[in-house]
This record gives sequence, C-alpha cells and structure tokens, in this order.
Amino acid sequence: MTNTLQCISPIDGSVLVERPLLSMKEATAAVARANESQKAWAARPLEERVQLVMAGVAKVGEMNDLIVPELARQMGRPVRYGGEFGGFNDRASHMAKIAKEALAPVMVEDSENFKRYIAREPFGLVLVVAPWNYPFMTAINTVAPALISGNAVILKHASQTPLVGERMAEAFHAAGVPQDVFQNVFLDHDTTSALIAARSFGFVNFTGSVAGGQAMEQAAAGTFTGIGLELGGKDPGYVMQDADLDAAVDTLIDGAMFNSGQCCCGIERIYVVESLYDEFVKKAVAIVNGYKLGDPLKEQTTLGPMAHKRFAAEVRDQISEAIADGATALIDPANFPEDDGGAYMMPQILVDVDHSMRVMRDESFGPVVGIMKVKGDAQA
Repeated sequence: MTNTLQCISPIDGSVLVERPLLSMKEATAAVARANESQKAWAARPLEERVQLVMAGVAKVGEMNDLIVPELARQMGRPVRYGGEFGGFNDRASHMAKIAKEALAPVMVEDSENFKRYIAREPFGLVLVVAPWNYPFMTAINTVAPALISGNAVILKHASQTPLVGERMAEAFHAAGVPQDVFQNVFLDHDTTSALIAARSFGFVNFTGSVAGGQAMEQAAAGTFTGIGLELGGKDPGYVMQDADLDAAVDTLIDGAMFNSGQCCCGIERIYVVESLYDEFVKKAVAIVNGYKLGDPLKEQTTLGPMAHKRFAAEVRDQISEAIADGATALIDPANFPEDDGGAYMMPQILVDVDHSMRVMRDESFGPVVGIMKVKGDAQA
C-alpha cells in the first residue's frame, strides 16, 4: 500500500490535497538524478543561472492570482493580505544582485611566487525543508542562492502547504531550470532522516520547530553535512518611556497577531514601562477587538483560522494554564463567536503574567500575547 501525505484545510477540515510519499528507493533515485544533473548546471555561466532563477521567480509572480486562494485553503491566511510575491521577489532579486561579488574568490595572498585564495564552490546537492507559515518566502531564501551558486536543490515542503512546492517547481521548470536540478518531493520524516544520515546532501537547510531542528542535527551527526537551522523563539517587544505610544501599539500588536500569530519572528511577549502601561493595554485591546475572525477566502476577514486545529489546541492550553496561574484574559469570547474550539481561534491578550508561565517563556505560535508592566530599562 502506498503511503500518502494529506493536507487538511483549516477552513473546513476537509482533505484538500493528497500526494503519494516517495519510498526510500524512489527518494534515493531522486538524489542520484539531482547529483548527476548538478555537474552540468554548475558548469553553466553564473549569469545564465541567475537569469534562469529570476525567470522562475517571475513565473511564480504570474501565478499569484492562483496562489493567493490556494494559500488560504492550505494554511488559513486571509486573501486580503495577498500572497508572498513581494517578499519572495525582493529576496531572490537581492541574492541575484550580490551573486557575482559573493561568489568571487577571496584573494588571501598574491605574490610573484604563488597565489593563495579562498574559492567559493557549490555543495553539490542542497535539501531545503521549508515550513508552512511563510511557505514561499522561507523556501526562496535557500532555493535561490543554492541554485545560483551551482547546486542542485531538492525541496521538501511542509505537509500543510504541498501545493507551494509544486507551484515553485512548475514555475522554475517552465523558466528553463532543468527538472532534475530542482525537484519538489514528498517525503516522510523517517525517509528524510535516512537520506541525511546516508550523506545524500552537501547541505541541509531547515526552517521550523526546535524539535524538528534537533531531529535534523541528530540525523546528520557524524556525516559532516552542513546544516542551517532557523528555529522557533520567543521574541519580545519593549515600550520605553519616550516611545510613540500609538506607533508602538499598532506595530507590536500587528507583530503579535498577523498570520494568526504564526510567525517565526512574531512578537510573543511585550514589556511596557509602567507610566505607559495602562494606556498601552487599553489601545491594544481596542485594536484586537476590531479584528474579524472568519473564512480566509472572504475579503472582510482579517484573522483566519490557524493552520491546523492541533496547533490551536496547544495555544489554548498555554492560555488556560496561564489563567489558572493568575493571568487575566482581556478579550471577551463573546466578541469572537466564530471561535469554534478548533482551528478558528480568537485572539487573546493576557496581563498579570510572569515568567513562570509557559505563555511568557515558551514559543506561542498563535494569536496570543502577554503584556507585562516594568519599571524601566533595567527590569525589561
């Protein structure tokens, strides 16, 4: 029986996409094809590789009207915010612009007897394990420079956003990037780990959870495979005495709640100097109460469902634990009747919080933020 990957749409819980997972034999064959094709790709002039990669980026832009509702159906981001093509294009364009200088040899010593320099050479084959929360931008961060540098790339996208990898492959192949040089694959965790342990890749880039990053490192242990990790965190915001209060509230609350709080660099805890605290909290509550939770395919929706109901359950647990330990929730559930206890989750602001609470200590990948009063810079 063929094992499959399923993408469950957060909009209604239906199976949106189902794809067969590669067996170890099939995955090994994909690696072999990539390695074979990489040699000819690396031999092409840098200018040609840049042109083909940027043509692929442009092809993705041509699909934007298709991609925007697809993203809403896959991971719940409201269509009113569009796709990610602006950031996708900007990042690829910057890397294309600096490629010649970045890849040039670094001269260490040039004398009449010998020349000593550092050469920039491709890894060979790069595995990109991309996340679902900003699925195009996070993928292009590695895909573009890896291809430009002469590597072949295998993209394994998150199970929540399988169509993203397919769209990228479709676009890049239409632009002229050889099919075996850039492959989109569907792999389970065990096959991915086995490929890494077998030294299939020169470099692996992973964006995701701390636990996922640990699994990547464990799989690569002893292989000397290069590993790049961008993992979760607990980013703070601090409002100082001389802050522009309105700008601070708008910026920090948007940073906490945009994309239903599912941002790797989102604001997850806020510290406010005591003289501004009450007014900050009042303004923050007003902003959050103005959000419209609902179907991400509707233009009026400003807060869509979380990508999966199990993600929402974890955030709800953090909130419940904090309240049990003395935190106060300021957003009335009556203001968000669309919260169904599943993927559709209302936003929440917590006060009377402290660092014994998980919501102020561990990553909260959802629409919640704790706000703490501080005396000044030293305490913050």
